[in-house]
Amino acid sequence: MSLQKHQEPLLFAQHGTAERRFLQLISALPKVSVQGYDKQRNVIYWNKSSEDMYGYNESEALGQKLEDLIIPSFMRDDVIEFHQRWIDFGEPIPSNELVLKKKGGQPIHVFSSHVMLKQGTDSPEMYCVDIDLSEQHEIRKELERMASTDLLTNLPNRRILEQFLTTAIDNATSSKSGFALFFIDLDLFKEVNDTLGHTWGDELLKSVAKRLATCTDSTNGVLARFGGDEFVYVANHVTCENKCEEIAKMFSDCFKESFALNSENVHITSSIGISMYPRDGNVIDDLLKHADAAMYQAKAEGRNRYHFFTNALSQRLREQRSIAAYLRESIKNNEFELVYQPQIDVKTGKIASCEALLRWCPKDETRAVPPNVFIPIAERSELIDDIGSWVLDKACQQSQAWKRTGLEVRIDINVSGKELEKSVYFERLTALRNQYGLSPEDIGLELTENVLIKSDTTLLENLRAQRDLGVEISIDDFGTGYSSLSYLKQFPVSHLKIDRSFLKGAPEHAYDSALMEAIVNVGHKLDLKIVVEGVETKSQSNYCKSLNVEFVQGFLYSKPISANAIEDFLKKQQ
Repeated sequence: MSLQKHQEPLLFAQHGTAERRFLQLISALPKVSVQGYDKQRNVIYWNKSSEDMYGYNESEALGQKLEDLIIPSFMRDDVIEFHQRWIDFGEPIPSNELVLKKKGGQPIHVFSSHVMLKQGTDSPEMYCVDIDLSEQHEIRKELERMASTDLLTNLPNRRILEQFLTTAIDNATSSKSGFALFFIDLDLFKEVNDTLGHTWGDELLKSVAKRLATCTDSTNGVLARFGGDEFVYVANHVTCENKCEEIAKMFSDCFKESFALNSENVHITSSIGISMYPRDGNVIDDLLKHADAAMYQAKAEGRNRYHFFTNALSQRLREQRSIAAYLRESIKNNEFELVYQPQIDVKTGKIASCEALLRWCPKDETRAVPPNVFIPIAERSELIDDIGSWVLDKACQQSQAWKRTGLEVRIDINVSGKELEKSVYFERLTALRNQYGLSPEDIGLELTENVLIKSDTTLLENLRAQRDLGVEISIDDFGTGYSSLSYLKQFPVSHLKIDRSFLKGAPEHAYDSALMEAIVNVGHKLDLKIVVEGVETKSQSNYCKSLNVEFVQGFLYSKPISANAIEDFLKKQQ
């Protein structure tokens, strides 16, 4: 059968009024393909939109079979059967989203509906109404890409990683095999980010992602960005440590060459933690958590290395989980106390301030561990906010109590970097000062140098605002972290507390003495007051005086004592 355009009115005339209206309507629809087919599925109608969508003009399409024009080969038999069943048994073809094909073989996504005219006669005609979904399909693809891809690095994101791990666990379980998970964290990325700026930090992450991707077998695993400067690689069918070491060394080699960023060549390394299924866990959370713990162990051992999750790490994690659980109970039961260690003014010999130190006092004394153990655990388990709030509130209460008895002494509290990440800390500090009638000079803040170096612009601005009010801000344990004197001028601090390890051999050994003198001199040049920790002997005290240090703190003067003992101490010096 062959029909030309000028015959179209004749086609309309062959139908009833309702059918003619239908054909007139669909002929005028833009971006909607309408095709008509006879009993043998030969084309009897082909509107302009069909030409646009499928690429065949009307003369090419008329007389051709449906299955030869736009039906992919895998659908041919089903299309023929569905059409025949409609004719023979009156079973309509359901509307559906389909992927058909264009003249050149390219796929096209459509929503296809079907109408049968002259049904029950010897010459039924099926009309297909196809709406082009190409734009919607591209939008959907982009949304799916955004939902599954890290937009910065174009690597699979955490969601896809978890899906992959679910499948990997199922496959490994059924095949009684295993796989390895590598947790890769960039070393000192924060410092690079702060030095070059976030834009170039992002460029570095993209460059790292590309280089890591070249090292991985995408057919037998997945490399994903886990978040921040963390990447995870899952290697299917890797079941021995030797193979894991090969992969870990390969990743480490990726960082031997520098990364070119603008005019800078940046050298960076990575720390890698490795967990293996099923040896180190049989659920996703455990595998990730254990690889993360192994990665932190690699960092603790000096960075730029890899570490397997071990039984010792497993035992340590169990202990940490137990301590975290006990801490949570103690927060509810108020099982903490503050003790205070005086800081002595070297010139007057009187208390200038005191450092509030936290002690954990659970009813079950066997649970108690020292602050250097439980505070890092509290930070990792997000309990530090509650504990820090308790410390701040108790210190403010104590300051108010002393002021009411006429005793004026500043209380310095140690603040975790985790607490300072949230600007609400400073709102809480202001609120408590107002609640207890305190001035900014009454409560000082002690921060480690690592916290300050990792601080962002917002945190530094908040600290500057507090310093401008008169809050004394100290760098605690100076010399145990990055120990970069050049950073000191950038931070809004008033006091520099030199760690006890620098004092220990200083009076007798020239090298230690030179370090102490250098730190003190630079601190004074920057208008910082110096506090020396760990003063335990008269010789050390005299040495500090010879350096013109302002304040000293240590067992020679007082160990950490109760608030009542501090009160007695203060009254004696009045």
